[in-house]
Amino acid sequence: MTTVGFVGGGRIPAAVVRLSVAAGHRVLLSDPRGPQEVQDLVAELGPLAPAATVGQAAEAGDLVMVRVPLGDYPSVPVRPLAGKVVLDACNYDPQRDGGISDLEAGRATSSELLQRQLTQSYVVKVFNNIVARHLVSLARPRGAADRSALPIAGDDGRAKATVTAFLDSIGYDAVDAGPLAESWRQEPGTPVYRHPYGPDSDESGTPAGAEAIRAALAAAGS
Repeated sequence: MTTVGFVGGGRIPAAVVRLSVAAGHRVLLSDPRGPQEVQDLVAELGPLAPAATVGQAAEAGDLVMVRVPLGDYPSVPVRPLAGKVVLDACNYDPQRDGGISDLEAGRATSSELLQRQLTQSYVVKVFNNIVARHLVSLARPRGAADRSALPIAGDDGRAKATVTAFLDSIGYDAVDAGPLAESWRQEPGTPVYRHPYGPDSDESGTPAGAEAIRAALAAAGS
């Protein structure tokens, strides 16, 4: 059993929480905006998904998922995440986040910015390219012919192996998308962002295996 801490709320974290609990993992929910932001999910899942402070969720998690508006990334706590694998599910929205010069100029990816903040952590980009309803509906057991895959990007091989094992436990294969510098290939506006899993309006989604995800990543160009 893995303990997964969650920093930030929204539909994607809620989907990962549900998949994690179904797989037998322990979870801790937190949101920088306050505990009221996760109360609906706590009420739904009860003692399997207790609320915590951001610091508690970061400190207790073997893995910690971060999903905050990218403009708020400097607020992600550094010390409690030291030595941890951090699942970066954040996406850059210029209108919401304001212009971040390094991103606008292509000097860094959003995940590289988070890694600069979390110098002692191991950031892996994952869960940012799929909508929540598809993340839940497309999960399949290991060996299923219609199992889908998710791209992951990171600079540490052991961290990516840890994330690959976690994805396997919750119903997904992983496709290595390269280092954090290449994580732009799975960001909004790229071929692998949402498209392989069918239209957002389709509740059940379309399974997309590893080959489909590799092809979409390659189609992003260089």
